[in-house]
Amino acid sequence: MRLIQFETVYQIAFMPRIFPVNCYLVEETDDLTLIDTGLNFCWKGILHAASAIGKPIARIALTHPHADHIGSLDKLKEQLPQAVVYISERDSSLMYGDFTLKKGEPKFPVRGGFKKNLQTRADLLVSDGDFIKSLRVISASGHTPGSIAFYDIRSRILIAGDALQTRGGLAVAGDTRILFPFPAVATWHKKSAVRSVERLNELNIQLLAVGHGKVLKTPGPQIERALQRIREKLR
Repeated sequence: MRLIQFETVYQIAFMPRIFPVNCYLVEETDDLTLIDTGLNFCWKGILHAASAIGKPIARIALTHPHADHIGSLDKLKEQLPQAVVYISERDSSLMYGDFTLKKGEPKFPVRGGFKKNLQTRADLLVSDGDFIKSLRVISASGHTPGSIAFYDIRSRILIAGDALQTRGGLAVAGDTRILFPFPAVATWHKKSAVRSVERLNELNIQLLAVGHGKVLKTPGPQIERALQRIREKLR
């Protein structure tokens, strides 16, 4: 495990050289918001990181409910019973095994691995434009129908979940990178992912933090190149 601070955001990187899985702690005045919970063994490292920062985890916000993002949720909720759990309203059904598509959604199968027998229930459902303390919730549909990203309005750090990856080269969800193809394989709808990243790139992003890979500084031009790459593939 590796803990790296970027202003108000701490990246907790698990297995960074093998199969990188990232969680994030966002610092508020009195406490922390955890974004994603990693795999089922990550909970101890997350609690250790929060202890090192010296503030309690008061909230757990999920970008989407794939197993590598909610794997430690039950264990963390057991250890932190007062922590409020957030997920998008759309992806809340996926969290508990209902993969039925909604009216008007592209008729593509929901992909990726999901944790079976999840015990924790979300406390609050969020949508585009909502705030979780200093984090603005931004719809990032594509990887899953209800994927969301979180934009720290203080530091202009975007925590994008799997809407983008940096491992194996910066890529939009659905664009396969040979060195790390897993986010692409688990993506629901590529065209929706492109539209979401186009919108995300309109933000004034100082740092891009993703579920898999290193943090990127001033990523706008690189995101545009990644968009162009997947647009060409989809023609």
